[in-house]
Amino acid sequence: MSRRVQAKDLHTRPFWRQFACSATLLILGILVSACGGRGGMDLERLAADRSLITGSISKPSAPKPADHDVSDALTIRNAVSSVDVEQLGGSELGWANPETGSRGRITDLAEYRDDIFLCRRFTTTRESFEGVALYQGEACLGPSGAWTMRSFEAI
Repeated sequence: MSRRVQAKDLHTRPFWRQFACSATLLILGILVSACGGRGGMDLERLAADRSLITGSISKPSAPKPADHDVSDALTIRNAVSSVDVEQLGGSELGWANPETGSRGRITDLAEYRDDIFLCRRFTTTRESFEGVALYQGEACLGPSGAWTMRSFEAI
């Protein structure tokens, strides 16, 4: 069934077959030489282009306190400022913020005078959906008669 191709058979094949075979070999040769030449691809060209720099994305800034943190701090400030420290006598003071669902206990409440301001230092827990945390803070009575939170930081 199979027979060997002889030189005379090559001359008897149709012209279009010979042309297609030659064209295919020529195209393959060109493609292979293009990959290995000067303009071909190499690993350096496949690396990320570091020459493009944009200023559209700014550097991340320090995180701002969330609204629930501020709301809880105000609730704690109100609890610290409204209690009679002498009558409390070192007992714990509970607080709860219905807006955020947070709650906690204020301990180590101490009152002192800072030059012209009346201040209260305290430690408090904060139980929230984020977990339980311990804070230290300081609220002071300003000249206008309003209490302000001088410091409130997680420890």
